This record gives sequence, structure tokens and C-alpha cells, in this order.
Amino acid sequence: MADSTSLINKMVRAAKLDVNLYESVEADTKATKEALIVVIIVSVLSGIGAGIAGLIGGSGALNFIWGLLGGIVSALIGWIIWSWLTWLIGTKLLKGHQTSATWGELLRTIGFAHSPGVLRLFVFIPVIGGIIAFAVMIWSLIAAVIAVRQALDFSTWRALGTCILGWIIMVVIVALVGLLIPGARWLF
Repeated sequence: MADSTSLINKMVRAAKLDVNLYESVEADTKATKEALIVVIIVSVLSGIGAGIAGLIGGSGALNFIWGLLGGIVSALIGWIIWSWLTWLIGTKLLKGHQTSATWGELLRTIGFAHSPGVLRLFVFIPVIGGIIAFAVMIWSLIAAVIAVRQALDFSTWRALGTCILGWIIMVVIVALVGLLIPGARWLF
């Protein structure tokens, strides 16, 4: 049986939307490295799944490698930027009476909220791959709302608003980067 403090156990608990897990990683400054590892694991597995789908669809092996590397870089950049935006929105714009959080707390909780993304490995499966991708997207959003709620001591509705606003700003940033720097779209 896995140790209750193992990274895999923590990822499973995060995917199960365990509020206590999000509270513990919020408070544990040593969990930042683990959150980084979670984001890397998820991005690698997502990249492998997308790469296999591309190979099945006729893309070459070089596209698989570039997609995998681009996916890892974009996942890390996206995690950092979205965590910072969420912290900024949650602690400045939508701050509640009990809101008190550091950027690191959001970095850790949002990093673990990526955990359901390991299932993106299976997006290459014909017909159900798209269903898996959609389900994981919704599941990860729910996990992110819980992560933000716990880190910022928010209501669920305020956490949802913070996540949505942060996501909209992130989409605008990505669009602007894509327009202003041709070829940089692969970063996001």
C-alpha cells in the first residue's frame, strides 16, 4: 500500500478533490517542488497521449517530440502565470474578509489541481479520447476551484469567479503573445 505522504497518493487525493489534501499542501512550503513535479508529470503524459494521437493520424516522430517539449514548457509557464493571476485577483480584486494567501500557496494548490490531467495520456483512443479530454478538463477545473477556495479561504462561488476571471485574462495574454510574436503560440 502506498505511503499516505507519497506523491502518487497526494495526486490521487487531489484528483478525488480531497479538501484536506489542498489544505495541507497550501500550508507546506516544501510541497512547491512536489506541485512542480505534478505539473511536469501531467504535461509529459498529456504530450505522450497527444503525440500518439498525432502518430496514429500520420504526423511524424519529430512533431511528436516538438509537441511533447512544447507541451511541457507551456504547461510550466501556464501554471506559473495562472497561479500568479489567481493570487493577484483573489487577494486584491475579489478579496474577502478572511482572504490571506501567498503566491506560493496558490502555486502549490493549483499545481496539485492538475492531477486529473494524467488521464490525458489516453486521448489517442479513437472515439473516447475526446470524451476523456473533455471530462479531464471539467474535472481539473473543479479541482482548481477547490484549490483556490482552500488557498484563499473563499466561498466556492468566489473561487469559481476568481478562476474564470484568471482564465479569461490568461486567454487574452496568450492571444496577444500569439499575435505579437509569431511562432510563440506553441509556448501556450
